[in-house]
Amino acid sequence: MTPALVVFDLDGTLLDTHSDLVESINHTIAELGMAPVSYDDLTHLVGYGAKVMIERACNLRGHALQPEQLPSLLDRFITHYSNNMPGHTAPYPGLVDAMDQLKSAGCKLAVCTNKLEGLARSLIEKLELTHYFDAITGGDTFTVRKPDAQHLLGTIERAGGEAGNTVMIGDSANDILVARNAGVPSIAVPFGYSDVPVETLGPTRVITHFKELTPALVDELIADAARPTAAVG
Repeated sequence: MTPALVVFDLDGTLLDTHSDLVESINHTIAELGMAPVSYDDLTHLVGYGAKVMIERACNLRGHALQPEQLPSLLDRFITHYSNNMPGHTAPYPGLVDAMDQLKSAGCKLAVCTNKLEGLARSLIEKLELTHYFDAITGGDTFTVRKPDAQHLLGTIERAGGEAGNTVMIGDSANDILVARNAGVPSIAVPFGYSDVPVETLGPTRVITHFKELTPALVDELIADAARPTAAVG
């Protein structure tokens, strides 16, 4: 049987990146003379990659961003973010222990993020976590990205897994939707950047700390998802 595969979102799930994202977006929009955003604004900005984050920050501050301004602003963001990695970013409490347990139990691990793949790989490498993952895909890896099912399904394929033996973990609507679209059970974490309570997103399960992410839980969710739905009537 193919080993169980656990796929993680990155920002707000695997890693607490909020300080560095806020610093880089504020560095970027300062070029336009805009007031800085705060951590409280972050939930409305993240989820679709740096380009959309810049666009949303401009909208938030009432700035009419011109299309020709975006490429240089994106370069400014990427340069600042890359040059300051890993900055204040760190794994969430209990994550490394949970991944060690999962790997010891024979599970595969992967990352599926809408962050640019190069940024995601660099950040994971600087935190010395790359060896945990069988695949790392970003918002520019394929022609689609979360919540499109093919982003998750492509990640599963690259990791050598199977959709029927996979669990997706995330903190946002994109993560829960991509799991649902791919027919994969999902785990939501409430300590990330969702702008609504994660339980309202309809995940298969909610965990509040990575100590709850055990091989037994992964096996349970995969087994439950494989059971045929009882006939109605």
